Amino acid sequence: MRGSVLSCRSIPAGLIILAGVWLAACNSPTPVRSAGPPPAVPVSVATAEIESVPVEVRAVGTVEASAVIQVKSQVSGELVKVAFEEGADVKQGDLLFVIDERPYQEALQQAQNALAKDTALLAQVQANLNRDAAQSKSLQADAARYSELARQGVVSKSQSEQSTAAAEAIQATIGADRAAIESATANIESDRTAISTARLNLSYCQIHAPVSGRSGNLLVHQGNLVAANAASPLVTINRIQPIWVSFGIPEMYLPAVRQSSASASLPVTVALQNDAKLSARGTLTVIDNTVDAATGTIKLKATFDNANGLLWPGQFVDASLTLGVEQNAVVVPAEAVQPGARGQVVYVVKPDQSVEIRQVTVGVIRGNKIVIDKGVEKGEKVVTDGQLRLFPGAKIRPVPADKVDSQTL
Repeated sequence: MRGSVLSCRSIPAGLIILAGVWLAACNSPTPVRSAGPPPAVPVSVATAEIESVPVEVRAVGTVEASAVIQVKSQVSGELVKVAFEEGADVKQGDLLFVIDERPYQEALQQAQNALAKDTALLAQVQANLNRDAAQSKSLQADAARYSELARQGVVSKSQSEQSTAAAEAIQATIGADRAAIESATANIESDRTAISTARLNLSYCQIHAPVSGRSGNLLVHQGNLVAANAASPLVTINRIQPIWVSFGIPEMYLPAVRQSSASASLPVTVALQNDAKLSARGTLTVIDNTVDAATGTIKLKATFDNANGLLWPGQFVDASLTLGVEQNAVVVPAEAVQPGARGQVVYVVKPDQSVEIRQVTVGVIRGNKIVIDKGVEKGEKVVTDGQLRLFPGAKIRPVPADKVDSQTL
């Protein structure tokens, strides 16, 4: 056993030195390195600027035809012709429908025949009157002569009385002739009225477009019988040039709208909801006379010439009413304004490239810019992208907007 125990003297001196160095290294404490300040956050920034900004009120509007015409027949009969294509544009005065004209041509001919008959009758009774008037003069002269002869005893009294009776009888005939003339004249006037009515009804057999516009679906087809002034129209025409857009705004804007519209026409711009690049410009033409008590809004109506046919009845559009221009307004990109715990905030860049959070009061929005009524001054820089990485006092490093997401902390 003794020969198996190693003594210190049997271990080489070099190994003893290496072991001591290793134990010393294991027992010594690890040095602590300083982490230093956090790296700057890459963000995009913009400068608050002074601009003249239109004061606008935005709302969702509905496009309406400026006239909706239900085309109906004013006479009854068979629909023998449809002179347009349904869904096509029509111009005022264009022929749309033709009703069977034959019954109304016959009625006109009958009225004309009655007029000719009564005209001839009038001529006859006028001739009778002239004849009886001439005969009356002769009989009156005879009656006067026989009366004088009877007074002288040349003729008998009965002969004088017969002559007087004949003169009086012809006067009665003249009265009858005059009554016949009045009756014939009245009949002629009635005939002329009948002719005018027949001609009017005949003209109603051709139905023309009362306005220019866009025709809808054909509701009665050729070959059907139509009734005068039926409940259902033959077709409906919408006038779309000009066209209207109706929209409601909160009643709080009513005083400003009335004041601004009193001095000038207020411009209204509308854009299609599925493509904001497609827009049209018109003017405010109607302010409703009542505020809707249920919604607290006032209904407005704007007129657009719609020369390019962009607007269509029934469409929903985004409407913007311009009330005026706000001068010297502080504006920043809309992306700079963020929701905060107590309202809207922006990150303002200080001269040392650190940021601070400021509560702001915002005004109108114009495109991709927003008016800051309170909280930011002209020339100050604000963060527009990368706000999620920021905290009060954080250092920032401005980079282009398209490089923010590609930068790493």
